[in-house]
Amino acid sequence: MLSAFILAVVVVVGGLLIWPRLANAAVWRATITPLASIIGSGFLVLGPILDVSFGGYAPLVMLALCAVAYLFGGAIRYNIAQIADTASMPPVVHQLEKIASAVLAFAFFVSVAYYLNLFGAFGVSLTDLDDSFHANLLTTAVFMLILFVGWTRGFMALERMEQFSVGLKLAIIAGLLFGLVIYFGQSAQSDTLQFHAAQVTGWSAVALVAGLMVTVQGFETSRYLGATYDAALRIRSMKLAQWVSTIIYVIYIVLLTYAFDFDADLLDETAIIDLIRVVAPILPLLLVVAALSAQFSAAIADTSGSGGLISEVSKGRVSERLAYALLVGFGILITWTANVFEIISYASRAFATYYAIQAIIAAWLAKMRGDTWKAAVFAAMAAIGAAIALFGAPVE
Repeated sequence: MLSAFILAVVVVVGGLLIWPRLANAAVWRATITPLASIIGSGFLVLGPILDVSFGGYAPLVMLALCAVAYLFGGAIRYNIAQIADTASMPPVVHQLEKIASAVLAFAFFVSVAYYLNLFGAFGVSLTDLDDSFHANLLTTAVFMLILFVGWTRGFMALERMEQFSVGLKLAIIAGLLFGLVIYFGQSAQSDTLQFHAAQVTGWSAVALVAGLMVTVQGFETSRYLGATYDAALRIRSMKLAQWVSTIIYVIYIVLLTYAFDFDADLLDETAIIDLIRVVAPILPLLLVVAALSAQFSAAIADTSGSGGLISEVSKGRVSERLAYALLVGFGILITWTANVFEIISYASRAFATYYAIQAIIAAWLAKMRGDTWKAAVFAAMAAIGAAIALFGAPVE
C-alpha cells in the first residue's frame, strides 16, 4: 500500500512540475538549473556517509555544509551584481575571471567522472553484475557514447532530455521523502528511533566534510545564465535554489539518521538502495531511475560546459571536440584508478578552488566599493575555499 502512495506522490509532484503556469514562470526556469545541479545523485550518496560518520550529529553537519555553500553562493551573487558591466572592471578582475573559468573547466572534468561513476554504480546495483568491474565497464561505455555524440552530432539531441530528467528526479525525491516520513513516524511510534555517536571526530571530521562539498555544488551555474536572465533574477533564483535544496537535504538527513541503523562495513556509493528497501519495495527501483537520469543529464551539461569553457579560455586553440576527447580520456583514466569516494573528494577540491577564486574577486570588488565588512567576509570565504582544496579528504 505504501508503494502505491509513494508512486502517487511521484505522479502528483511530477504533474505539478510540468504544469504550464509553473514550468513557464521565469523565476522557476531560472531556479531549476541550479536546483537540479545541487540535488543530484550526490543526494543519495550523502545520506549513508553522514549517518555512518557523524551519527546523531549528521543533520548539524548537513546544515553546516549547506551554510558554507550558501556563503560561497553569496560571493558569486555579489559578483553577478557587480560585474554587469564588464567593460568597467579593472584588468585584474578580468584575469581572475579567466583563471576561474579555466579552473571551472577542470572541475567539470572531475565532476563528469563523478557523475558517470555514480551512473555506473547505480546502473548495475539491481542486477547480478553488481560489482566495481562491471560498474566501471558501464561508465566507460557511457563515456564513449558521450564522445561519439559530441564528435558527430553535438549535444543538442541529448540536452533535450535534461528538462524531463530534472522533473523526474525531483518527483522521485518527493516520493522518497514521503516514504521516509511514514517510516520515521512508525519508528517513533514503536520507540525505535536512535541516536548514534559520531565515528569521525576532530580534524578528520573537518577534512571529510570538506571532501563532500561537491554534493551541494551546482549553484554557480546561475553565474553563467546571463544570456537568458538578468542579474536580479539570477541572484533571486540562486538564493531560492539554495534555500529549497537546504530544506530538502536537512529533512532527508534527519529522517535517515534517526530511523535507520546502518552498518559501516556495508558503506558504498549505492548503500542507500539496500537501506531503503525496508521502507517500500518500489523505492530502490525509483531511486535507480532517478540516479541514472540525473547523472546522465548532469554529465551531458558539464561536458558541454567544459568544452565551451576550454575553447573560450584557449581562444579557440583547443576546439570543443578536442576538449570532449580530453575529458573522456581523463574520465576513463580516473574511473579505473580511483573509487567513487575518492572522485567525490577530487571534485570537491576542484570546485572549492573555483569558489575561492570567485570569493577573491568578490573581496576585491567589495574593497573597491568601500564595503569593508563584505570584503573581509569574502576574503575569509576565499581562505576556507583554499583550505577545502588543500585538505578535503575522501570517505575511508
